[in-house]
Amino acid sequence: MTSEERRRREAYLARRRRRKRQRRMQIIFRGVVGCGAVLLVALAAIHMSRKVQATESLQNSSAKNEVSGDFKQKVILEVPDYQVELLTPNEYSRPQTAMEEVRGIVIHYTANPGTTAEQNRSYFESLKDTHETKASSHFVIGIDGEIVQCIPSSEISYASNERNSDTISIECCHADKDGKFTEATYDSLVQLTAWLCGKFNVPVDEVIRHYDVTGKECPLYYVEHEDEWKQFKKDVQNYLDKYGVEAEEDLS
Repeated sequence: MTSEERRRREAYLARRRRRKRQRRMQIIFRGVVGCGAVLLVALAAIHMSRKVQATESLQNSSAKNEVSGDFKQKVILEVPDYQVELLTPNEYSRPQTAMEEVRGIVIHYTANPGTTAEQNRSYFESLKDTHETKASSHFVIGIDGEIVQCIPSSEISYASNERNSDTISIECCHADKDGKFTEATYDSLVQLTAWLCGKFNVPVDEVIRHYDVTGKECPLYYVEHEDEWKQFKKDVQNYLDKYGVEAEEDLS
């Protein structure tokens, strides 16, 4: 083989090696792009699914209200034991905006494991000075079952986004980051929710989670454990059936 033939052969082999490397890089690149696209599509699907669930829940809630004109909820005559510690009027936690009409009860969790009802009430109060955000709740239930009222039921709280104008909000403290309520918190929540349903003639179907309004994972434990949420609503209904009396007039 002449030197010229050898040169041509080496050039040919070099071109083949470059083409192989290019093909391998193209395959790797397509794989990475493909995986990224699949991941983005999956995340978008999850987000959209949660939004659809929240929207459907809100639509179902409105539809139920439209056909419940003759509905009469039983009334709990025994008022729950709670402390009235109203927030100072201010634009960040107690704007004193009148409630249009109570059409639902929204359940929340504080997302601050181990904190007390008083501490969470104090946080809402502090917003008048810090201006950190707009947040509050009508009631806060502590780990030991104590209940503190922060906002009058005739005013809105900053808790449930577009449902602020027609719902009563209840924040619940929890011991651990999983958001599960203690037995004492749970019992107080059942009693308070049932009493509010009777006071404002609200069907138990209109007891909802913050999640059902916006898709936010609140209260976390009852978003992750749908069966436990259904059981909670059954317990509220059972409490009304057992301790409630027929309403003779509109008590709202």
